[in-house]
Amino acid sequence: MIPYARQDINQTDIDAVVAVLRSDFLTQGPVVPAFEKAVADYCGAQHAVAVNSATSALHIACLALGVGKGDIVWTTPITFVASANCALYCGATVDFVDIDPCTYNLSVERLVEKLALAEKVGKLPKVVIAVHLCGQPCDMAGIHALSKQYGFKIIEDAAHAIGGKYKDEPIGNCRYSDITVFSFHPVKIITSGEGGMAVTNDATLAKHMRLLRSHGISSTAVDMQPRPAQEIWNYQQIDLGFNYRMTDLHAALGLSQMRRLDKFVKQRHAIAKRYDQLLSALPVLTPWQQADSYSGYHLYVIRLKLNEINKTQPQIYDALHAAEIIVNVHYIPVYRQPYYEQMGFKAGYCPQAEQYYSEVFSIPMYPGLTVAQQDQVVAAIREAVGA
Repeated sequence: MIPYARQDINQTDIDAVVAVLRSDFLTQGPVVPAFEKAVADYCGAQHAVAVNSATSALHIACLALGVGKGDIVWTTPITFVASANCALYCGATVDFVDIDPCTYNLSVERLVEKLALAEKVGKLPKVVIAVHLCGQPCDMAGIHALSKQYGFKIIEDAAHAIGGKYKDEPIGNCRYSDITVFSFHPVKIITSGEGGMAVTNDATLAKHMRLLRSHGISSTAVDMQPRPAQEIWNYQQIDLGFNYRMTDLHAALGLSQMRRLDKFVKQRHAIAKRYDQLLSALPVLTPWQQADSYSGYHLYVIRLKLNEINKTQPQIYDALHAAEIIVNVHYIPVYRQPYYEQMGFKAGYCPQAEQYYSEVFSIPMYPGLTVAQQDQVVAAIREAVGA
C-alpha cells in the first residue's frame, strides 16, 4: 500500500524526544520557546505562539483579532473544515469565496466582486482567511490591497505551506497578513506529532494568543490586578482561555524536524517535477504553479479530464484504492458538509469549487516516496483512466 502522505522520522528526531523524556520538563519547559524561535527566525516573523493544533491556532488567531458575535469571516470552500469552524467557535458567521480555476486558492477576482456587494449591504467581513492550498501561496499582495480598501484583517492559513515562499520571501513573514498559521500534523511538511503555530509581527496579538492558549492565565505582575497583601496571588485568570498548550515532547520533534525542512521541500519539488513528466501524456491536469510562488508541495493534486475518460471520478478512486494506491480528495467544499447545509448553504454556491471537487485526487506525495513507488502510482493511474 502506498499512502497519499506519511511522516519522515529519523534517529535524530527520536533522540530529541527521548532527551525531553529524560529531562525535568515534559511540558512548559524550554523546548517550546526554542521551537517557536526556530520557526519565527526561519519565517522572518517577530513572534511565534506554539499550540496543540493548527485548529487551535486558527481559533486563538480569530479571537486575538476580535472576532465575535455579529462578525463575519470569509474563507475558501476548498479547505479543511477548521478554516471555517474557527469563526463559528467565536460566535461569528462564515461565508465562502469561490476559487481560482488555476491555483485552486481563493480567487481575488471573486473576492473583489463579493466585497463590492457586501459593502452595499453593510456585511463586510472582519477577517479573511486565505488558505495556501497544497502549499502554493495565495495572491497575498492582491488580498492585502483589498484589506486596506475595505478594512478587514487577514489570517494566512499556511497549514500546507511552511518552507514555501511568496515573492522570494518565506511564507509566514506576515508582510501581507496579521497572523499566519502552520500545522505540524504527521502528514504535513514537518511534524510535531500534533501541533500548530501562529506567527505574527504584532506584539499585542502575540501576547493575547499566548494568554488564550493557557486558560487566559498570567503570572506576569504587570498583567495582574492588585489583591490584598496578605493573600498569595502568583497567577490570575484575566481572560477566558483554553488548554491549547504544546508539550515539550511535541516541540522537541518539531524543532528537530525544522533542521530538515528545506531538504523535505526540495525532495517534494523533485517528486512533483517527475510526476509532471510522467503524467504529461495522461488525461489529467497536473498542478499549475504561479510564477511568484514556491510551493511547500504538501499535496500533489491531479485533475481528471473526465471528458476524455470513460469512467467516473468514484470509479477511478475505487480502482486506485483496489490497486493499493491511497489517493484522497482535498477537499469537499466546506459548505457542502451537512453541518453547513443546515445553515442554508446550497449546492452551486461556489461553482468553481464544486467543479474542482468533482475532478480531483491528491496522489502520494512525501519525501520518502521512492522512484519505484512513484512509477507504481503512475502505472495505476494509467490503468485506472484507461490510457
